[in-house]
Amino acid sequence: MSFHIIGTGSCHPEKRITNDQLAEFLDTSDEWISTRTGIKERRVLTNEKVLDLAYEASLAALENAGVGAEELDFIIFTTMLGDFITPSMSCLLSKRLGTVCTRVLDMNMACPGFIYALDVADSMFKAGKAEKGLVVSAEAMSRIVDWTDRSTCVLFGDGAGAAVLAKGDGFKDAIFTVDGGYENLYVPIWDGNSPYAAPAGQKAFLKMNGQEVYIFAVSSIMQQITAILEKNGMTADEPSFYILHQANIRIIESARKKLNQPVDKFPVNLDRYGNTSSATVPMLLDELNRQGRLKKGDKLVLCGFGAGLITGTCILEW
Repeated sequence: MSFHIIGTGSCHPEKRITNDQLAEFLDTSDEWISTRTGIKERRVLTNEKVLDLAYEASLAALENAGVGAEELDFIIFTTMLGDFITPSMSCLLSKRLGTVCTRVLDMNMACPGFIYALDVADSMFKAGKAEKGLVVSAEAMSRIVDWTDRSTCVLFGDGAGAAVLAKGDGFKDAIFTVDGGYENLYVPIWDGNSPYAAPAGQKAFLKMNGQEVYIFAVSSIMQQITAILEKNGMTADEPSFYILHQANIRIIESARKKLNQPVDKFPVNLDRYGNTSSATVPMLLDELNRQGRLKKGDKLVLCGFGAGLITGTCILEW
């Protein structure tokens, strides 16, 4: 027995930044950004912290599920950059929520992080270590992009998404790939001030070879989705929705056309939030849930790709 999702939630910073606002200090334009990416605006942290976003998203998910925080047996928190190096964000969230669970952990798996977390949760349920659990993905991309680099900072935003899980058979399968290369997408660390270490001379900003990442994303999505559908004896027509990592509208449209599926099966919200890394999939899942578009028995394909270079794809039954 694995799990099914019984509640979802999401949270976004109040500050909305449009493409026109970025054009005030960058050599870019709304037309340039939106036609190439599909992004029109994004949300960024001002006075909020990552923990604040995660807390609000988790509260919304718990309320949606009708579950109290004291009922949780675990918390899995995915993020690339929390409010502290230590303690972990899962520990901080556990205290803020008032849980009594001791199985809490952080995962840094970049954009497919939510799917990796679901797979770990699957193991906990199958091992008999949980009746209910919380997976939350919260990201502060505005902290790690170079706001003088128009090729990267226009792509990203901040946000959080969460899901409450309970014992069930809704998690059907998951597959992953790990390349282990970092050259095309990475964030270096700060050198520190050790008198014994040779400084690398790099600032801790996200570095990305956009063309190479695009090629990787387009090919890996098709390979992953095709593989998991075939493994589970499904055709491309059977899933009700394909919930893809919200990085670029061209990537999503390429997958949709190759799978020969209608537009409404590939929902998007990147036009309003940009790329929020591991938070994109649970944020979009929550949006569909609250719009009443998810029906009992619906098959969902979730797919993410990102730094690693890694991919993660799973099949859920709602």
